[in-house]
Amino acid sequence: MRTIMAQPLAERLRPRTLDDYIGQQHLVGEGAVLRRMIDSGRITSFILWGPPGVGKTTLAQIIANRMETPFYTLSAVTSGVKDVREVIEKAQKGRFFNEASPILFIDEIHRFSKSQQDSLLGAVERGVVTLIGATTENPSFEVIRPLLSRCQLYVLKSLEKDDLLQLLHRAVTTDVFLKERHIELRETGALLRFSGGDARKLLNILELVVESEQDEVIITDALVEKRLQQNPLAYDKDGEMHYDIISAYIKSIRGSDPDAALYWLARMIEGGEDPLFIARRLVISAAEDIGLANPNALLLANAAFDAVNKIGWPEGRIPLAEATVYLATSPKSNSAYLGVDAALALVRQTGNQPVPLPLRNAPTQLMKELGYHDGYKYPHDYPGHFTPQQYLPDGLQSERLWLAQHSPAEEKLYERMVNYWGDRYSEKKDKE
Repeated sequence: MRTIMAQPLAERLRPRTLDDYIGQQHLVGEGAVLRRMIDSGRITSFILWGPPGVGKTTLAQIIANRMETPFYTLSAVTSGVKDVREVIEKAQKGRFFNEASPILFIDEIHRFSKSQQDSLLGAVERGVVTLIGATTENPSFEVIRPLLSRCQLYVLKSLEKDDLLQLLHRAVTTDVFLKERHIELRETGALLRFSGGDARKLLNILELVVESEQDEVIITDALVEKRLQQNPLAYDKDGEMHYDIISAYIKSIRGSDPDAALYWLARMIEGGEDPLFIARRLVISAAEDIGLANPNALLLANAAFDAVNKIGWPEGRIPLAEATVYLATSPKSNSAYLGVDAALALVRQTGNQPVPLPLRNAPTQLMKELGYHDGYKYPHDYPGHFTPQQYLPDGLQSERLWLAQHSPAEEKLYERMVNYWGDRYSEKKDKE
């Protein structure tokens, strides 16, 4: 059995060098961008973005081992502006002329407030410190733009099946405790399924199963499922299933089941989920899944986001619940979502088509002489504020990108388009 003072398995197996690091070959494989940077001994500020358990903190620690420069670590959960300023002051005092900048690693940087992030700006810009941030959330939303513009962004992916199997075999054959237990990996499907590409979760589950058995351990899918049913939090530790739960939440809204949507909302609230993360997903769902079938859904979701941003927990659960029920019970349409994707596909296929001359702006006399704006018909000068004219580039004028789905609200929009454009928006044309 494991010694009381032993570290958790995930910590014991944490790689110390890039050669031992599993996964993320697009970043650390031979010739990849981070490998070249680390091998050169000089790095620039960057942010690592990826789901839990894919090696963000491990990469930072490997860099700390390789770089001959001071290495400071802060957690955004426990550190404030004062802590940031103290580290920056130490870095300034301890740096010698022409020496590489000290490295400051901030775990969960998405939890830093705007003022905390602002306090980093000057030091990063002047090279007082080289910043390495780690986040599970989209930096575009969570990191202020001035700081984001001073850092490279590297995206880490969930570990693949082969990566996880390699990690499992390494654990049972090299770990100081597990290699004494005579472990047979007879089946690995449940281990891989419950881990969800998260190395730390995989090792936590493996450790739980091994510790629950005596002497020889034969791991099967049935054994893993049995042990996890007895210990449901073993694979949901510290809310690491939040990607699965937010997926269930959005799918329940899309499927018009307000009871299920409220249940998954409650799971996230109880698990300590960031309320703004939930609110952002509501805004996306309102635009993607409800769309033109009920345009008010986007207004309500955005209002809920603003309310939660102002009041936080616990009162924030009320506008979130209101928006959740409204979206789940609203009619659904994804015609705008499909339409913009169809337009993007057309642009990628046809390239940069020229804007028709009548639609071009003509601020100078030369442009007017070249025919810019010539022939443009101002719709407000015509009955009903509409007159037919070509708006798409030459050769694409018959393309249909928005296809109405004829929900009650969209039917009116569709009928207006048929009245304006005739055959271009006819039912027959849609079916073709």
